[in-house]
Order: sequence, then structure tokens, then C-alpha cells
Amino acid sequence: MRQRVLLDTGPLVASLNRRDNFHQWVTAELTTIEPPLLTCEAVLSEACFLLRKFYPGQQAAIALVNSGLIQIPFCLQEEAEIIDELMSRYQSVPMSLADACLVRMAEQYSGSTILTFDRDFLIYRKNRNEAIPLIIPENT
Repeated sequence: MRQRVLLDTGPLVASLNRRDNFHQWVTAELTTIEPPLLTCEAVLSEACFLLRKFYPGQQAAIALVNSGLIQIPFCLQEEAEIIDELMSRYQSVPMSLADACLVRMAEQYSGSTILTFDRDFLIYRKNRNEAIPLIIPENT
């Protein structure tokens, strides 16, 4: 079982929406991951926005936090300077707030892996020059 998995928006949304093209892939991947999944408030905010028209999407996302299956150990206030540096470094991509938070979390949690659909994580580097381990479908 994989541990220390950082959860991005796309897989969170796909896990809750059975009609999502990647729902089955995410569901299968989640069986190989030891809870809790770690994420940040920016990811949860993006997911709730994307799930706003899918009942009970937003409530289901919050329920995952309430149950402890998803934990949010990241504090943007404490990391704002580093997040700003990351977003500036990758402004040509461009890097979203959620992506910057996940890159920073990858730096903080050694041995972590990001569960994502976002191929921009193949460009991003933790600690300036280290590739970030990813769980990503082949056909995104």
C-alpha cells in the first residue's frame, strides 16, 4: 500500500463523480493507497467549485475531510513566501495556487507521491531540481 499520497483536484473530483472519464481509474488507484490522503485547502476549494452542480458533490468532498480520509495539514499562511516564489518560477506554465501548494507539500513530506491528472507536474520540481513522483494515468 502506498503511503503519503498528496491528492490533486482532478482525482478528487473523479472519485466523487461516477460519470467522470477517470472515475474507474481513480477508484482502482485508491485501493492501493493507505489513508489518509493529504491535500491543501486550495485543492478542496477547486474541487468544490467543479462539483457545485453535481449533487451531493460538495458535501461528499467535505465528508471525506470530516471522516479523516483526507487530511489538510498544509498552512498557506506559513508557506506564502515559498508559494509566491514557486508561482513566480513557473509563471510561464502557469502554476495555480493549488499546484504550488502540492509542490511545497511534496517538499515537506519526503517519500510522498502526487495523485494527479495534471501533466504540469512533470515540469514542476521540488527543492528546485528534483522530479516529483506521480501517480498519473497514461492517457491524460
